Amino acid sequence: MTRADNRTADPSILRLLVDRWSPRAFTGETISEEELKAILEAGRWAPSQYNSQPWRFMYARRDTPHWGHLLSLLKPVNQRWAKSAAALVYVASCKTMIPRTTPDPVFSRTHSYDAGAAAMLVLLQATYAGWSAHTMSGVSNVDETHASLGLPASYAFETVIAIGKQGSPDLLPEDLAIREVPSTRRPLDEIMFEGPYPAS
Repeated sequence: MTRADNRTADPSILRLLVDRWSPRAFTGETISEEELKAILEAGRWAPSQYNSQPWRFMYARRDTPHWGHLLSLLKPVNQRWAKSAAALVYVASCKTMIPRTTPDPVFSRTHSYDAGAAAMLVLLQATYAGWSAHTMSGVSNVDETHASLGLPASYAFETVIAIGKQGSPDLLPEDLAIREVPSTRRPLDEIMFEGPYPAS
């Protein structure tokens, strides 16, 4: 389904999924603490293995004390546009969990998957609330980011989400403005297989 096809689709969650994309052009409008918390609340309800809830959100709103620090951790190419976002949300996950069978922490094979589910709900809630959100992996150095965020060794840095009000591509440098279009997706029959993955 394309974004054009979606205009005639049933107004279900599919419409929200298809309309959501990751712009880089933000207006510079600020977001209140209450609005941002309402967006992050959606992530709190994600499913997770043994209900371990491994995700953690570290955020800064623009023009608040932690903004410069979190912005500086991004690669320079991402700082160029993310500086106009309303908020940056760093997502991390706890690599261990306590299952029902033991009181001791064990490795959680799905910690990144579970954190990704929480991040997706944050993206959808932002879209639903009239904001745009762009998720990215582009920090200057993963190890330095991990340390700078104060994360324990048992945590993994996952991604960063920039949240803001979408603006015109004209707000971007020319090399970024020409890329300011929604990405396409593979057809469903390229990613779905009945039974095992087909042999190459």
